[in-house]
Amino acid sequence: MDTGSACIDFAGRVPPSRGLDVRWIHGSPSAKHNTDPDIQVHAYDEHTYILRQNMAIDYEAPFLFLLFGNARAVLIDTGATASAAFFPLRRVVDELIDGWLTRNPRQGYHLLVLHTHPHGDHIAGDGQFADRPRTTLVGADLATAWSYFGFDEDPTGVARVDLGGRVVECLATPGHHEAAVTFYDPWTGFLLTGDTVYPGRLYVQDRSAFARTIDRLIEFSERRPVTHVLGCHIEMTNEPGVDYPVRTTYQPDEPPLQMTTAHLHEIRAALDETGARPGRHAFPSFVIWPAE
Repeated sequence: MDTGSACIDFAGRVPPSRGLDVRWIHGSPSAKHNTDPDIQVHAYDEHTYILRQNMAIDYEAPFLFLLFGNARAVLIDTGATASAAFFPLRRVVDELIDGWLTRNPRQGYHLLVLHTHPHGDHIAGDGQFADRPRTTLVGADLATAWSYFGFDEDPTGVARVDLGGRVVECLATPGHHEAAVTFYDPWTGFLLTGDTVYPGRLYVQDRSAFARTIDRLIEFSERRPVTHVLGCHIEMTNEPGVDYPVRTTYQPDEPPLQMTTAHLHEIRAALDETGARPGRHAFPSFVIWPAE
């Protein structure tokens, strides 16, 4: 591809530990009178964006991530709503790409769409990108996603997605869902954990697989500089161990989205403490919720 502009050097540096002091949109007492944008956009840096869906559109209010490289961008997850009228994800993403290309001119720039896992609140917007030019949309289902990453042949391998100098590392991390994938971005130091690790209810589909995944994330993080562990939801309150009820559409007292590698160790210890006991197990920053 002819970039038409100087290549950005995304390699050869330790990611700076930037703060992430963001007041995320968090719903309103009356969804009918909600005045938040359909999608909140936060520029972490000039090549990295974090998006959050409005709770008035869907209570899940998932977070999505848009990362730019020299040759292509990657959108990780597409949110909880299919309708572009209610959830204009493609329009917002196109505007961000157009703005980035204005500052960093390139010809034939591509978009790759990947997912953390195939639950409906992470893939509903896929259809908005189905006919987008210069776009590769990779299905989130086990067969499609794991074939793309090569996990069908080596589930313990680390796949690398090159965006053009910005190489994102990808790991198979089942437990919440059999097809779950975690992404590590060396440019920012983000560990993007989907619904595996986040400040909320950690629904464990397969306890043994989930424990192995947490062990793997701990080991992986010990060999890389991780600045923030970022999942796709906030469900906890600022009161330790207290989560908002399921389907809440107003969360005025949320903790930060970002977690740390220390939380990985806390989750692992929580799994040991709770064992195979069924039911909800609350801890200060998360809730372990095994499948019945």
